[in-house]
Formats: sequence, structure tokens, C-alpha cells
Amino acid sequence: MADFGRGIKAGVATGGIYIVISVILAAIGHRFWYLSDFLDAAGLGIPLGLTGPSFVISLLFQYVVHGIVFGAVFAALYNFLPSTTSVKKGVVLSSFLWILGVAGLIYETPGWPTDGFQTSVVAGVTVSLSSVGLALTGIISAVAFGALVGFIWNRLRARKVTEARKGSPVLLVSFILGGVLWVVLAVVFLIAVVIRGAPAIQPGLLWWGNLLYTSVVFLGLPGWVLALVAWRKTKRGESGLKLGVAGGVIMALTGVMLLPGALAITGGVFSGRKPAVESGTAEIEQ
Repeated sequence: MADFGRGIKAGVATGGIYIVISVILAAIGHRFWYLSDFLDAAGLGIPLGLTGPSFVISLLFQYVVHGIVFGAVFAALYNFLPSTTSVKKGVVLSSFLWILGVAGLIYETPGWPTDGFQTSVVAGVTVSLSSVGLALTGIISAVAFGALVGFIWNRLRARKVTEARKGSPVLLVSFILGGVLWVVLAVVFLIAVVIRGAPAIQPGLLWWGNLLYTSVVFLGLPGWVLALVAWRKTKRGESGLKLGVAGGVIMALTGVMLLPGALAITGGVFSGRKPAVESGTAEIEQ
């Protein structure tokens, strides 16, 4: 399996660095209000204030949790990412996630660009659909995040890993992320619709978003199950190509599960290759 421990440590450490930078720049942004939009677009602004539990929870979720996700994805995809150095691999991954986030935002925001400012965070990478300047700020922040993860990855001790079937770690991460997203949205759906009786799809400007979130509960589940079955097949040394791609496409159609869907497709494609034994993360690039 992939060296997930090493990747997660690198992601958490990068998240910690971003917390320090965020606090400093957020204070500057509050002092000079005209910088706030650019800091927010880069994921470095703290709109909830600089004190209190909301501030702490915001930082932990925005950087530490997303750092864990980014690190796990980085470890799973490490052997498949182009380039020969970890820093460049991190930049490639963060750029890919930024593009994936933009595609997801456009898909979830049919009124864009007339709806104006749109921003989101995908696995530690901030994406923006507002203006060229704000978008560039988000790209720079995303690239820096990936480069830092790759740099710290180099400084951590590697361990030898045995890959039973290429693509298995990618499918595993897809299965975990998809499961977490589905459980969270299923609980929200249960409370809001089943218990409180609110309509699942409300008319108005947000109807498309409501439809996508509802589709996760009903459409995302079979996609997640297919990704799970594909991963279990790769553990037995079999190919999970068809099931992985099918499950990934179904999850991606919901928009909200675009990242686990893309990972399931990627893992399914790579799992079609013959098994190999390798220690791709055993050497530390200098």
C-alpha cells in the first residue's frame, strides 16, 4: 500500500504552516480592509474573527482536515504523478485539484459568472470563480500548498511499500472520501427532510444545488458501493477497471462527490495494469 502515514504527516505540517500564515495575513486584512477579498480568495482570510471557538474550528477544518485529505491523496497518487521530484509532484497534484475544483464549482453554479463571487476549498486547495486577480491569488496559494507538502514529504523518513495492484490505494482513498461525504449529507438529509419535513428540492436560485446535494444521498451511494467493490477486487490482485470507472462516473455526476469520483476513475484505470512489487516511496529525493 501507499505510504499514507508519510503523506498525512506532510499534509498536517503544511496545514500548520498555513494556519500561522493565515493568522498573520488575516490580521493584516482586518487592518487594511481592501486586502480582505484577495486573502479570502486565496484561502488565507479568516472571516469569523480572530478569537473564540469558531476561529479555532475554522482553522482546524480549513487547514488541518484538508491537509490530511491532500496528504492521503498525494500518497495514493505519488507513483502516478509526473515528474521525478516530490515538490513538482505536489505542484502537479495541487494544480490538478484546483482545475477539478473549478470544474466542480462551475457544475454546481449554473448561473456563473452572473452570480459573482464563488469560492470553495477542495482538499486544502482554494479555488475561485470571481475575477482574474482573485483566481490567480487562489492558484498561487494552491501551488504553494502542493509544493510545501512535497518538500516536507522529502524530509520525512520513507518506508518500503508493496503494491499488490496499481490503483488500489487510489480506490481506497476514493472509497473513504466518498463514504464520509455520503454519511454527512445523508444525516443532513435525514434531519432536514425526514424528521423536519422540509422539501428536498426548494424552488428558487438554489434549486440546482439542492438537487445535487439530494442526488448524493440516492445516486452517490451506488457509486460509492461500486468503488468499494473495485477496491476489494484490487486487494485480491484482480482488476477493478470497470467497477471503478462506473462508480467514479456516478459519484462525479453529483458534483459534490467530484473528487472521490475522479479518484475512483483514476484508480480503476490504473488497476487494469498488471500487478507489480515496488518501493516507489522508499527513496528520498534530494
